[in-house]
Amino acid sequence: MSEAELETMRPNPAWAPDAYEETLAVWEALADRIVVKVWGGDWCKDCRSQLPDFGAALDAAEVQDVEHYPVEREDGEKVGPGVSEYGIEYIPTVVVEDGETGAELARFVEEADRPIAVWLAEQLDAET
Repeated sequence: MSEAELETMRPNPAWAPDAYEETLAVWEALADRIVVKVWGGDWCKDCRSQLPDFGAALDAAEVQDVEHYPVEREDGEKVGPGVSEYGIEYIPTVVVEDGETGAELARFVEEADRPIAVWLAEQLDAET
């Protein structure tokens, strides 16, 4: 894991946990069993718009094992820790893994029609 922190993962103080009770219930149930890996860039507008709310959701659910992987651009390519290993092409990308086995449980890539926390919670709920 990189020692760097993504500024964009700082929790949005205006995020309203009461509006996401079902989503938070999934994250809370898995909080001690998962590793959340986040690839993003503080320079990326999608990351700046999506990751603060995701950071707030993880904070509200008390998910402790969150790893940040800052991504940079070089000659149009994404570069950074784990980019090749995890096949990162778009950011933000979030991978949720089983903390014991390392198996990938869910993956969010760049954008969806729902917030990151909601989209992943739906995937994780279907897995469990």
